[in-house]
Amino acid sequence: MLPVVVAHGGAGHIPKERAELSTIGVKEATRTGYAILQKGGCAMDAVVEAVALMENNPRFNAGRGSVLNVKGEVEMDAMVMDGRTLDSGAVSAVRRIANPVQLARLVMEKTKHLCLTAEGASKFARSMGVPEVPEESLITDYAKMRWKKNLEPDANPVECQMGKMGTVGAVAVDKDGNIACATSTGGMINKMEGRVGDTPCVGCGGYADNNIGAVSPTGHGEAIMKVTLSRLILFHMEQGKTPEEASDLALTYMKERVDGLGGVVVVDPKGTWAARFSSLQMSWAAAQQGELHFGLYHGEHFVEPVQENI
Repeated sequence: MLPVVVAHGGAGHIPKERAELSTIGVKEATRTGYAILQKGGCAMDAVVEAVALMENNPRFNAGRGSVLNVKGEVEMDAMVMDGRTLDSGAVSAVRRIANPVQLARLVMEKTKHLCLTAEGASKFARSMGVPEVPEESLITDYAKMRWKKNLEPDANPVECQMGKMGTVGAVAVDKDGNIACATSTGGMINKMEGRVGDTPCVGCGGYADNNIGAVSPTGHGEAIMKVTLSRLILFHMEQGKTPEEASDLALTYMKERVDGLGGVVVVDPKGTWAARFSSLQMSWAAAQQGELHFGLYHGEHFVEPVQENI
């Protein structure tokens, strides 16, 4: 069953013309992560590479393609967690960085802290030789259009947010049984300046523990934080629930208790995985035993060989 990697490209309601491209992007990221694991690479390398690939893809709300805050600027959050040591690293409200997930990993590996924010994160990035990119390079025409549309007085940003929830994430177990997760996002459309969501918060925007498993969520950040969604799912798994059962229990609780929609990818130490969501759609893909599983709508589960026919 090992190694295994599972990725998501965000929960919500993706317009049809973008849905297919979202699925292609998640499949590509999953293949990349799986190739690393197949060569004996570690789970952390696999999830960071998979997520970085989606950050570089303008179809997702992370890195290039991030949604804009109320001032029309990009502020991004990301986190990683290592299930072997419970070490974690995160950045929040970071600007002008192409791959926040890679910066989050540097926070974990090069500092004694778990999370750096805003200007402090930028200073740290410079000290690590991470190049700053022009803000314009992260902003797409689609993000600009949706930002303008949501400045109108009768707009409902939470409802419209579902048009491109797009937070990206991945979980993996490598050949040695080590587990990791990574999550990255541009946040919520037309958010207040300085708003930080669930993504960089341990137990909310992700959690990994070799003894239990790993989770990467997507959805309405405030709702995910209120129920500490990632840790809640692993709590259910500690009680003997499967990844699928645990995910469904926690997503149902989040909907009933705080009226929040979202989705998750989950894996346990044996390589049992799940991709579950309460929103209309979630693009997801999983690679295991030479097969690539993927889907977008409820009940969808396609399978093809990981190796593409060239």
